[in-house]
Amino acid sequence: MTDKNLTASNSQAASPRETTRSDQQYIRPAVDIYETDQGLTLIADVPGLDESSLEISVDKGVLTLEGRASAGTGEYLYHEFNMAGYWRQFQIPDTLDASKAKAEVKYGVLNLHLPKVEAAKPRRIEITVH
Repeated sequence: MTDKNLTASNSQAASPRETTRSDQQYIRPAVDIYETDQGLTLIADVPGLDESSLEISVDKGVLTLEGRASAGTGEYLYHEFNMAGYWRQFQIPDTLDASKAKAEVKYGVLNLHLPKVEAAKPRRIEITVH
């Protein structure tokens, strides 16, 4: 899986997204990705987001995570946290079945599972004795 971020920075600080798409600031969420025989699991830190404010899509082999946290209600007495959006892209292999992906956001952590297509899963072949 190839990280397709459009910024070269490894910083978690907000930076401008591709200028042809948006002048909004975004944060590149920290991500762990691991592979099993069954598929890929992606875990991303997305504090402030829930299932209604996070969009996950796959188009032409590119997985995109995008969302924007909403500011709390009321007037700030002290303000340090920037409410920038989250955005990240990855090139994914065609051995994954995006139509069967499952995602959950809990306590600001996204857990996304992309299963492998049946043909890509390892199989044990039984040997028969005649």
